[in-house]
Amino acid sequence: MTDGLVLDRASVTYRQSLGHSLTAVDGVSLQIGSGEVVGLVGESGCGKSTLARAVCGLERLSAGSVSFDGAPVGRLGLRKREQSLLRIQMIFQNPYASLNPRRRIGQQIEDARKINPGDAPRVAELLAQVEIEPSAVNRFPHEFSGGQRQRIAIARAVASGPDLLIGDEPIASLDASLQARVATLLRDVAVRAGASLLFISHDLAIVRLIATRVLVMRSGRIIEEGPTERIWNDPQQPYTKRLLKAIPVADGLGRLPEIDELVD
Repeated sequence: MTDGLVLDRASVTYRQSLGHSLTAVDGVSLQIGSGEVVGLVGESGCGKSTLARAVCGLERLSAGSVSFDGAPVGRLGLRKREQSLLRIQMIFQNPYASLNPRRRIGQQIEDARKINPGDAPRVAELLAQVEIEPSAVNRFPHEFSGGQRQRIAIARAVASGPDLLIGDEPIASLDASLQARVATLLRDVAVRAGASLLFISHDLAIVRLIATRVLVMRSGRIIEEGPTERIWNDPQQPYTKRLLKAIPVADGLGRLPEIDELVD
């Protein structure tokens, strides 16, 4: 596979004091083809976000490579990025931090439209796609709820005409009642735009809802991968089984998993 995202034994290592180092991503190889919706799951601290930042060029690789449609993805610096690499867009966990608080949302989405190599939908249409009233273009980020801000961030990312969208825990800060709705919306908007989606989460239940393939990450490595329903119904790794057992049962009784089921 040459099209899409390819990681070949990619590693990210941080140097620490007294000669010690921490490997956050450890020799990861994966591929995401055009139009795929892939979920990346694992516990907090397993390296998911570091991997996402490496894909976008926000982290320097200590080994291996990242390429997109056959072109290497280098670390993002002060120079203007190549047009082809602008087709990789990330949606961060905290939209209030990623949106400019001093600029109206219409202006921010319009900025993204300017780098679109094709005919980008108009701002009003992009807002409508994420269920925001087009009349809101002149409002500032602080005038919206958390869920609305995240949908605005999705609209801004899609406005750039991406071929790959990366959602880095994009629903983690939202109310439980909004999480599935925003995740499904992100998938639908990505599919409508013809973009691949790498959806990063610790919540396998949400990933099952939107992804066709799942990657399971632990301690910086991909330890299991496969079609979503196979991972859900026939997990091979004990760690994957524990992640599945950690999902609360929606039985109205408030039952939580037994703690001895979740430890090594």
